[in-house]
Amino acid sequence: MNTPICDFVRTYAESNTMRLHMPGHKGVGPLGVERLDITEIDGADVLYQSHGIIRESEDNAAELFGTARTVYSTEGSSLSIRAMLYLAVLWARENGKRPHIFAGRSAHKVFMHTAALLDFDVTFVGDITADSIDSMLKAAPEPPTAIYVTSPNYIGETADIKRISEHCRKYGVLLLVDNAHGAYFKFIEESRHPIDLGADMCCDSAHKTLPVLTGGAYLHISKNAPPMFAEQCERAMELFASTSPSYLILQSLDAANRCIADGYPSKLRRFIREVILLKSQLIRRDFLVSGDPHRMTFHAKQYGYTGNEFAEILLRSGIVCEFADPDYLVLMLTPEVGTEALAQLEQVLTAIPKRRPLVAAPPTSSPMRAMSIREAMMSPSEEIAVANARGRVLASAGVSCPPAVPIVICGEIIGEREQRAFEYYGITKVRVVK
Repeated sequence: MNTPICDFVRTYAESNTMRLHMPGHKGVGPLGVERLDITEIDGADVLYQSHGIIRESEDNAAELFGTARTVYSTEGSSLSIRAMLYLAVLWARENGKRPHIFAGRSAHKVFMHTAALLDFDVTFVGDITADSIDSMLKAAPEPPTAIYVTSPNYIGETADIKRISEHCRKYGVLLLVDNAHGAYFKFIEESRHPIDLGADMCCDSAHKTLPVLTGGAYLHISKNAPPMFAEQCERAMELFASTSPSYLILQSLDAANRCIADGYPSKLRRFIREVILLKSQLIRRDFLVSGDPHRMTFHAKQYGYTGNEFAEILLRSGIVCEFADPDYLVLMLTPEVGTEALAQLEQVLTAIPKRRPLVAAPPTSSPMRAMSIREAMMSPSEEIAVANARGRVLASAGVSCPPAVPIVICGEIIGEREQRAFEYYGITKVRVVK
């Protein structure tokens, strides 16, 4: 597969052209990558008004992912989520309806930001399953615009996207998936990518699970989605995006196409088998390990430790985790880790002596809503101590603990149970509506 962005930039870098354009480093500098860092000069195409090398590369990605349209983001999945929600809002209004989205509470805070900006209605669903969605859609006076699912979530739990999509189609509802942590799902033994399972749109953070620089992401549009999504996806991205995209990240996304086409799925599948074997060996040693194929989520208390203690032990051996809190330790793995590193990880983990399980359960919360996300986020606010926050309304997007499910979401009231949960996770201050 060709790499038109990489080829153009490399040719330009080798031409010794006088760079009387942005950026200011002019192709030289201490990092060593400046020569490959350009802007949207003649021939380099324009992101979100693409007709040349960027569009050609995006079409390569669309072929690999089997989509009607794939658009690059150099600003992570955050940009793709905003654009995805904007397109859903347009679709609702085109059909003469007030936009209304059912979303899991595990939605990323950028979902809250976008709800405030676009002013759509949100109904939060505690536990998104195929059965719960079917029941909610059946009971709803009017079907929502879309179901918004985060899968996999931060600790590697996945939803049954295929069955959820079937229910969405039955009720004429869009399915939007935050697949930021699952770009690689397309290339495992049997694809679990949301587009293949029936989603209308999804975002992928290529940089999370594929060999791509930080910030590289995709917005994918299904071939079965309303045609306006593919027609207007660039406009949707442009509405929220910087006009100065990183060509280093664009080259990384471009190069990833060739990497994927040149045998990466086979490499990925071999590595996943090694990870599955490691997980089974650790389970036999009484570790409780879960997570999607690229992730090892340790339920640390079952082994007698907090997740933070596990993280400290690994750090002393030169291993840095993705996330740790009182309950979980999360490790993110890709084939780039390598077999030798897996062996080292196993050696470090199995040397940890098992202790008596810790039984303290994390506090739960069930906050009541006082105002809309938009109203709360756009109101004057102040930061106060959690100890003084009872009865106040959260003004920030969300306090994102425990992993994947915020204790309180913007516009909800902080109560005694929420205060206890904040204390458990070490949160001492919150921003509330004045």
